[in-house]
Amino acid sequence: MDNREFLLRRLHSLLGVIPIGLFLVQHLFINHFATQGVEAFNAASHFMANLPFVIFLEIFVIYLPIMYHAFYGLYIAFTSKNNPGHYSYMRNMLFVAQRYTGVFLVVFIAWHVFETRFQVAIGAAEADFNMMANILDNPWMFAFYVVGVLAATFHFANGLWSFLVTWGITQSEKAQRYSTYFTLLVFLVLSIIGIRALLAFV
Repeated sequence: MDNREFLLRRLHSLLGVIPIGLFLVQHLFINHFATQGVEAFNAASHFMANLPFVIFLEIFVIYLPIMYHAFYGLYIAFTSKNNPGHYSYMRNMLFVAQRYTGVFLVVFIAWHVFETRFQVAIGAAEADFNMMANILDNPWMFAFYVVGVLAATFHFANGLWSFLVTWGITQSEKAQRYSTYFTLLVFLVLSIIGIRALLAFV
């Protein structure tokens, strides 16, 4: 691997956690306000939509990092072979699942942005509780969003494990085993938060 590809992969790994992973966590917590009722969610959504420099934040902290992570991730997904043999069978399966969820998330996120942020931008809808309730009223769309949430939380949690290894934070076998338990907990907690929010909209 040459220096250029090494740096591109490091940037891909870093952006997956900061800022994309942090944005995912924040997004799920904002959506979870739906479990407290229409007014609670609308208040939280309105607060986020009216942050200072919100357009700047959306472009440089959300959209550009996601686009780089997505497109370079697709390149990795379609060119990489399985992990080297020193990783376990389970870790190799998780590596494959990481690629599949990544490809699916490119489609899911593009559709989600089209259904929500794009509709708001063209004045066709307002980003509130009713918007998500109308989207999720369709059983097929609800199922699509459930899969999307689970794919996103898995991709982030498993990517966090890879990030810790890639950046030399978990080098020993023991450290990597503990980080597996930690990232599994991250996946479970974020999945519960995300699914509860979806159920609240319906």
